[in-house]
Amino acid sequence: MQARVETALEHFLPSGSHLPARLHEAMRFAVLGGGKRVRPLLAFAAGEATGADAARLAVVAAAVELIHAYSLVHDDMPCMDDDVLRRGRPTVHVAYDEATALLVGDALQSLAFELLAGHGAARDAAAQLDMVRTLATAAGSRGMAGGQAIDLDSVGKQLSMPELELMHIQKTGALIRAAVRLGAQAGEPIAPERFERLDHYAKCVGLAFQVVDDVLDAEASTAALGKTAGKDAAQGKPTYVSILGLPRSKELAEELRREAHAAIADFGPSAARLSGLADFIVLRNF
Repeated sequence: MQARVETALEHFLPSGSHLPARLHEAMRFAVLGGGKRVRPLLAFAAGEATGADAARLAVVAAAVELIHAYSLVHDDMPCMDDDVLRRGRPTVHVAYDEATALLVGDALQSLAFELLAGHGAARDAAAQLDMVRTLATAAGSRGMAGGQAIDLDSVGKQLSMPELELMHIQKTGALIRAAVRLGAQAGEPIAPERFERLDHYAKCVGLAFQVVDDVLDAEASTAALGKTAGKDAAQGKPTYVSILGLPRSKELAEELRREAHAAIADFGPSAARLSGLADFIVLRNF
């Protein structure tokens, strides 16, 4: 499945030999430079649970990962988190320049919607329109961008657990939930209650992903993370670790993993990859 994701991204990204060559080269640098590919893998896995066609899933998976990649490029810029390292390499604004990085993010976001709107990702036009709306909401002010705004406004503040959870439901969880929803929508229709169980699974793994990220930021080295370690604490950002402490944060991640498994239990073997991804998200580098 990982190979399918890489093949799809390689195929859909513009060639670095096409004008404007430097922008296209930078887009490929931003996207193809490694990464866990959790979001596109979740889209593929959810599609397996609903019998989705592989070609449709390739479009959905690529669109979700392009949105994620654009967000990383912008988050790393000096006006945001001001980081110089991503996935073990210089960030885009360091490898190129700030203006190029800004355009890379803009272009990747546009390409994601171009793919989802134009490549037959759904059974019919109405379903495809709903998928475009799902991704737009997840990326916008009620999702990822809104969560980032809350994050920036929270530096140096003490948030309550509900406030922290709301921030991460938007900042990290919204796109992860969208990946699962879009992957499922690319397949055969399922009963609303089964779709809701998939969505609950996605909510659990989305929160678990952030909890684990906070733990790793506190415990792992820069070399292991591929990005600057300890930055959250240095910048005074509220995290699960700063509020709950390391032991309780790890317990919470495990609780969310069990809840995610329970949500998809009745899908049986068709949800095997979803189960495996829940394990990976929580157990990585612990």
